[in-house]
Amino acid sequence: MTRLKIAALAVLLPQAAVALEEGRYAIWLEAADGTTIEIAQAQLDQGRYSLSMADAPFSDHFLSMRPFKCLEGPEKLWCHVPYPYETNRDLSGDLTDLEYDMLFVWKPAGEYGIDLWNGVYYRLQPDGDGLRGMMHEMDMNLLAVPPAQGELRPISPQDIEPADPSSHWLPVLRVTPVAPAQ
Repeated sequence: MTRLKIAALAVLLPQAAVALEEGRYAIWLEAADGTTIEIAQAQLDQGRYSLSMADAPFSDHFLSMRPFKCLEGPEKLWCHVPYPYETNRDLSGDLTDLEYDMLFVWKPAGEYGIDLWNGVYYRLQPDGDGLRGMMHEMDMNLLAVPPAQGELRPISPQDIEPADPSSHWLPVLRVTPVAPAQ
């Protein structure tokens, strides 16, 4: 098979297993101008990870009758949406569990309530010794109904659409290794 055919096939296949080193990783959101906000840290051990969301950059908001932790931007709020159902928090097969942990919804600053139609899904890919995710748009209303028994991943590729990075405040998510203390 030619290299061109292999490259074309790789685009169509689901994410391959990711070989991240065990250890601690910082999770950042990145604005179009390159500024970053550290939003979480993950500890990876034997393919499984634990996640600790940062408190400092988020502010508390009560939107559409429920609490949200939001990042306040110049024109938009970027609100974290904790995935409400079970995941394995396992990266040994693919990156989907971490993608589900990094769901957000945006809303224009100053508007009342929140529209779950404005969902943000970061599609992660390997990037050096870390990961990089580009923003995709999705309707978070899809998550209003629990997935079928035994189904851990109800969001399909047809449910997410690539976003125009220039039209959003935080179009990139990065996962970078944290250097051990010397």
